[in-house]
Amino acid sequence: MTNNRVQKTGTINKNKIEKLITQLLVELGENPNREGLIGTPKRIAEMYDEIFSGYKMNSELDVSFSEETNAIIARDIQFYSMCEHHMLPFYGRIHIAYVPNGKVFGLSKLVRLVEKYSRRMQIQERLTTEIADEVSKREVSGVIVIAEGEHLCMKMRGVRNNNSIMTIAYRGVFEEKGIRENILNLIYTRQNNIINL
Repeated sequence: MTNNRVQKTGTINKNKIEKLITQLLVELGENPNREGLIGTPKRIAEMYDEIFSGYKMNSELDVSFSEETNAIIARDIQFYSMCEHHMLPFYGRIHIAYVPNGKVFGLSKLVRLVEKYSRRMQIQERLTTEIADEVSKREVSGVIVIAEGEHLCMKMRGVRNNNSIMTIAYRGVFEEKGIRENILNLIYTRQNNIINL
């Protein structure tokens, strides 16, 4: 699949965003100088700098440690993203499991990896595969990524349905159905947030 994204570096132009939001308010029939809207363009520019910070983030997966273990599972990593089709939020949780090959990632690095790809214009399917692809490029025997998302572009408009979407991407040893089913069972079998083995 070809990535047609413009590679962003540095910070966004907040002054330009403020001007664009001011113009948008006018086009919507609002008065950008009324009390409730004064400062709104600046707040939105600041917010965009934060919620789209993934374009300039490094997941730091190169921070790893020599350690032997069979598998590592990070469950319920919270994410927030912005649908690139309607510029409305989607959010949820991501589970990442990987089989290390002699080295393990620092625990916070998987959260950073999720933030790197979720804090940008995105679709859930690509979010899931980008995370799996980046982990699989490291020296791991396999990775599986499951994303569960709620999409405001489906709740607020269009079909106005309350369903959630699940996407899965797997690489390496998780191509084998038995191994994949075992790890999915570990991720989803809980009793008081304790895995039943």
